[in-house]
Amino acid sequence: MSLDGFSMHPLCKELNQALCGGRIDKITQPNKYSVVLSVRQPGQNFLLRLSAHPQNPSAHLLSHPLENPPEPPVFCMVLRKYIETGRIAEIRQHGLDRLLLIDIDTIAAGGSIVTRTLAVELIGKYSNIVLVENQKIIDALRKIGANNSRVRTVLPGQAYELPPGQDKLNIFEVSGRQILERIHAEPELKLSKAILNTCMGFGPVSAKEAAFLAGLPANIPVRELDTADDGALADAFFELKAACAEVSKPCLLLDANKKLLAMAAFPLHYLTDAASTLGFPDMSALLERADEVAGSYVLPDKDRFKKLVKNELNRATNKIDVLRRELEDADNAEEWRIRADNLMTYQYQYRDHADAEITVTDIYSEDGGQIIIPLDQRLTLVQNMQACYKKYDKLKRAQELLREQQKKCEAEVDYLASIEASLLSSSTLAEIAEIHDELIAGGYLHEKPRKKNKDKPASPFLFHAPDGTEILVGKNNYQNDRLTFKTAAHNDLWLHAQNIPGSHVILRCEGMAPSEDTLMLAAGLAAHFSKAQGSSKVPVDYTECRYVKKPSGSKPGFVIFTNQHTLYITPDEIEGLHELISEGG
Repeated sequence: MSLDGFSMHPLCKELNQALCGGRIDKITQPNKYSVVLSVRQPGQNFLLRLSAHPQNPSAHLLSHPLENPPEPPVFCMVLRKYIETGRIAEIRQHGLDRLLLIDIDTIAAGGSIVTRTLAVELIGKYSNIVLVENQKIIDALRKIGANNSRVRTVLPGQAYELPPGQDKLNIFEVSGRQILERIHAEPELKLSKAILNTCMGFGPVSAKEAAFLAGLPANIPVRELDTADDGALADAFFELKAACAEVSKPCLLLDANKKLLAMAAFPLHYLTDAASTLGFPDMSALLERADEVAGSYVLPDKDRFKKLVKNELNRATNKIDVLRRELEDADNAEEWRIRADNLMTYQYQYRDHADAEITVTDIYSEDGGQIIIPLDQRLTLVQNMQACYKKYDKLKRAQELLREQQKKCEAEVDYLASIEASLLSSSTLAEIAEIHDELIAGGYLHEKPRKKNKDKPASPFLFHAPDGTEILVGKNNYQNDRLTFKTAAHNDLWLHAQNIPGSHVILRCEGMAPSEDTLMLAAGLAAHFSKAQGSSKVPVDYTECRYVKKPSGSKPGFVIFTNQHTLYITPDEIEGLHELISEGG
């Protein structure tokens, strides 16, 4: 879900009014999709975020800065070279397309003024940010070669071409009668589709809202419209035009699961089944909240580490299946010994190389049952017997090795699952850096450790129960170890989901018995911050920290403990848990 070009019209005006004439002080690139320009205006500084995220591309002002990686990406360095210290001359929209053009005046060699343009193409999965000078591409966030697109390539040194235009009408430049004439030119289409094909910048949200304001079903065929309907449509277009001439109560609609349904620069009424409607004072506030809801801001490397851990988990899981099958074969070792013993007994009754198999009375059968022994006719009977004994010895040795490998592989799966859970709860660069170091130390990532970030180290979640008791929750395995063995007192309570990868939880009670409600909250947090999140009847073990030990040489986050008690927790049933999670941390 992204903003359509029609709603970007007031957004462009809002950004131009706030930033025009401002000087670009600093440029950062928080992740592979986003660029942030720090713009200084007299008496005020602004942060302009430009995001080419395929799920929710946007351009808006930030209320707070984002974290940045210690080393800027190449595209960020190019922007710093060409437009840092420049002044924003104008922010304009190309027609009503989802394309913002930011003209920036910079001082070139010899003191001359050169205007460079940052083209922000907010067009879904094809979104991009392109730096242009004199219609030539200097660089782009996403470079698109001929192998990726046969229609339009975006590469440094090429002439910059605007995305292919569409033969549609600009609602701000034509009359309502012209729009209606174009709509009636396609009588077989449904009304919302005809509006989409006619009005420049209109997306499904704007088209359906126009039909709703006219009092018409969005799926009514155009041929069924009469004169009165045309008049209602003309009024609806006039109302939308007035609403988008300036920002007029931008809104965002969410469903019952808090998922984004729609957003626009004007109030929306057609989605009558929306669970909640949020209003905002300006477009930037709306888009910033939409980013939070859609989760389009992703920390650098977080997705990469998720894919890496998932691949390693699949590899380890497949290896366990293979080992399990080999172990089943190894468990049949006795069959080979029984064959060999029977061959030793009956070898004198048969001739070498004569039979492909022999059937004899099993010397180990109490009821005189028979056994069929396959033979390799290339070998003598004695050699077949020796081959069976050799196979038996090999399988017996394999049993021990396979069980040992299976145990190690199962431990590796548990460890990788704990890293996967850590990635879900990581929200800062410092936490991602700790996971990066952990993956390198574990041999899963073959990279050099990064330079130490000057930012403060990552901290665990901190919650306060209603009675004031502190509850600490680790976000990754390194934090879990520090929390359990360095931060916690020996008589604090330690909690963890039983046999489920998740966070270590410390209840700071210092030997005092916590209230039942506080203990349930801490147990609920242990269940919530685990792989069993959302499940019911999650077993959670708890004991005093002095009973928790870390075996020598064990992997980060792995502990053993004694004297534990177990609670069975359904997080959704614990009163105040969700409020505590939303307020704390």
